[in-house]
Amino acid sequence: MIQKIISEIIRLVKRAQELALQVGIPNILQPGLVKEMIVSEILGHEVIASKRDADARDRNNPNIKYEYLTCYEGGTGQLDRMFKEPADKRAESLLRITRNKMIYLAIFYKKDPLRVKIIYEIEPRVLLKETERQLDRSSNKISHVGFSEEWAKQNGKVIYQDTK
Repeated sequence: MIQKIISEIIRLVKRAQELALQVGIPNILQPGLVKEMIVSEILGHEVIASKRDADARDRNNPNIKYEYLTCYEGGTGQLDRMFKEPADKRAESLLRITRNKMIYLAIFYKKDPLRVKIIYEIEPRVLLKETERQLDRSSNKISHVGFSEEWAKQNGKVIYQDTK
């Protein structure tokens, strides 16, 4: 019974990859991509599958970009591998924030991991200030910076809430 279910999951993932290739997504299992697809659908954005770019863009203007941070209830949305120093690497890291028109923190349900509970909209300048504060306090040259739902409540605004 278990193997039959696993075989069906494999078949469905392979089918999902076939569909993804049709729209230019080379790896449906890229970390975070499925959640980014879910968030982009809710917000009406076009997902960007490249790991080196923002997470999404405006459907009418590809120069308008968005970054998505995601986590489960009680967790933190993170920007991974942010450089405190040297200065050029720090500037490059911070560009991941400043290149965007807006940043979104999407909280997913723990017990329903592909369903969004709430999405907060955060201005890049606000996220940038908090990121720099965290980097300045870090004892590491490279850090993950995190943003909790509580922080987002205080510094952003709710733009989507599930009506579960």
